[in-house]
Amino acid sequence: MLWFIGLGISGIDGTSPDTIKILKKADVVFFENFTSPIPKSDQSKIKKLVKNRFRVAPRWLVEDGKTILAEAKKKTVVLLAYGDPYIATTHIELRTRAELEKIRTKTVHAASAIPSLVGECGLQYYKIGRPVTVMREQQSWSTVYYTIYENLIKGAHSILILEYSSIENFFLDPKDAISSLLFAEKEQKRSVIDDSMYAIIASRIGSKSQNITAGKLSSLAKIDFGKPPHTIIIPGRMHFTETDALKAFAKCLDEPFDNSSKIQKISDQMITKYVPKARRALDEVIKMFKDDRNLQPVIENAQLYIDDAEKFQSEGKEELAILSIGYAEGLIDALRLSKGIDPWT
Repeated sequence: MLWFIGLGISGIDGTSPDTIKILKKADVVFFENFTSPIPKSDQSKIKKLVKNRFRVAPRWLVEDGKTILAEAKKKTVVLLAYGDPYIATTHIELRTRAELEKIRTKTVHAASAIPSLVGECGLQYYKIGRPVTVMREQQSWSTVYYTIYENLIKGAHSILILEYSSIENFFLDPKDAISSLLFAEKEQKRSVIDDSMYAIIASRIGSKSQNITAGKLSSLAKIDFGKPPHTIIIPGRMHFTETDALKAFAKCLDEPFDNSSKIQKISDQMITKYVPKARRALDEVIKMFKDDRNLQPVIENAQLYIDDAEKFQSEGKEELAILSIGYAEGLIDALRLSKGIDPWT
């Protein structure tokens, strides 16, 4: 028998009497420590509750799963975790393997940190976009950058989960995450992130020292947020009830505002840049070939493609707009090359 039990955001003190009974009767209790750190107070209470049947489960042990599944074939085993047990895909995979091996599984669900922190900030959960983890490694920053961009285009809020390593006892500091975001903008140059972007730092949600601070990145970069865990939320399009709630629930260093309103689609940025450039190049080509009637249809097609690009852009047909301006530039470049002009200089 294998139980998957969530402790919610309040730890062992917030669990139900039924859950306590399950823990007391269990033969082995594995407490995973890689999705969230285990406070010493909770660890002591659970150890006292289950005595010598308690084991801390690092990531490798849960991912490998063989020890847990072998025990569960003969005994009543519990995999204990903060939040809801199925927020971690590793736990879902372990349960799948257990079911395939004919091991009976049961679940005790609990509040997850993500919907809890969204509510604590006064935001509406249905407006949350795809969450993403901010890591130390520079390679991951572009993924975070474009996730924020895609969410903001939709008006959605972005949840940035900051890296945590139980092995190194490392938590990514919010200020380091902010620096990473600003550095990513310097590399990507899509005008998504700057010092004036509005963000929320949710710290230690569910604990007695819970703290929520909101403001521009430039303001938040000056703050010491204290002990982890921390989560960053980049709000998208906020309803007035969300801004009212945020001002009531959080310490707002700056007046809340809409991050989505200043975000321009990459396709729009490209069309805005390339259409005027193509028109200038076409004007030059028209002068070059004004006496060549055979090439007038080619010039007219280039003109039509430019017009189509603007039309498709206005209709929200981004892919067609990009294709059209690409075709126009291809024709114009071909004409310029026929005159010995390098179009890329």
